[in-house]
Amino acid sequence: MRPTTMLRTALRGPRRSVLPALALAAALLSPPAAAHAAPACGAITAAAPVQVAQLPDWAESIAVDARGRMFATAYFTGRVYRIDEPGSSPVALTGPIGADGGIVVRADGRLLVGTGNDIGHSLTGDLLPVSKLLEVDPDSGAVSTYASGLSGIDGVALAPDGTVYTTTVGGRNIGRVTPGGQVDPAWAHVQQPNGIAVSPDGDQVYVIQTTVAPALYRIGVDDPAHPRRWIPAGVPDALALPDGLTLDSRGRPLIATHAAGQIWRAEQGALCSVQSGLYLSTQITYGHGDHGFGAGRLYRSGVDGKIYEVPAGADPSGR
Repeated sequence: MRPTTMLRTALRGPRRSVLPALALAAALLSPPAAAHAAPACGAITAAAPVQVAQLPDWAESIAVDARGRMFATAYFTGRVYRIDEPGSSPVALTGPIGADGGIVVRADGRLLVGTGNDIGHSLTGDLLPVSKLLEVDPDSGAVSTYASGLSGIDGVALAPDGTVYTTTVGGRNIGRVTPGGQVDPAWAHVQQPNGIAVSPDGDQVYVIQTTVAPALYRIGVDDPAHPRRWIPAGVPDALALPDGLTLDSRGRPLIATHAAGQIWRAEQGALCSVQSGLYLSTQITYGHGDHGFGAGRLYRSGVDGKIYEVPAGADPSGR
């Protein structure tokens, strides 16, 4: 799809949201060099990204289960797709359930999917938290409500103890759902929060601020009232529009960007670029298992529905 066509579609589509419109506008109206300042990370693989799948929709978020199967949320149709292995056709696991936000895989293999990632829920979620976190069976596609009473859900992260954290890109709420089902839609606050991940020990929650001044935040689980603005993006990257967030096996955050076309990694208190040239990226995630979308391999989803493997972000210790 041509960029101008994607912009028109995003602006008039049934699930319009703040970030898609901003992302496409910035990518089309801003020169790439203006939002392309993060220096290359050292000692990275030079191999080019390889397309491994194609969704018939905007791929908002992706996750991989222990069997190496990939699951993706479709922004416009509100479906969840399953892709059994690289090169295979996506299968619509659900109907239009509003699954246009983040997705994670629980330890038991079941999926948790965020809903309400549209302009109405995003902009009113801080005041009227009515969005749901859905539980989806990865084989049958059966859907049930796992939690409700959250702000419009964009990012979803799962802690080692089963606690779930969510972001609302149009507001500032960071939501929290305990394993016992207690919901706090405003557990912490970061302006324009988007991608989110939890440290391996469960003590820190990482959140990327998309606009107005992009930055990577750290929130201590024992002190959510004081998020720390940890690593700001450079001034030239003010329009980079960072989106999805994941961690490698060393606990380093990696961040997908829309307008910068880069995948950033946090290293020694700064952001460097693992990969360039992948514009309108929405999420990155690592594979799992010995088959399909395997462990140690980094995958990227995007507005164009294309899923790429990114060798430059490979994590040999990720197995």
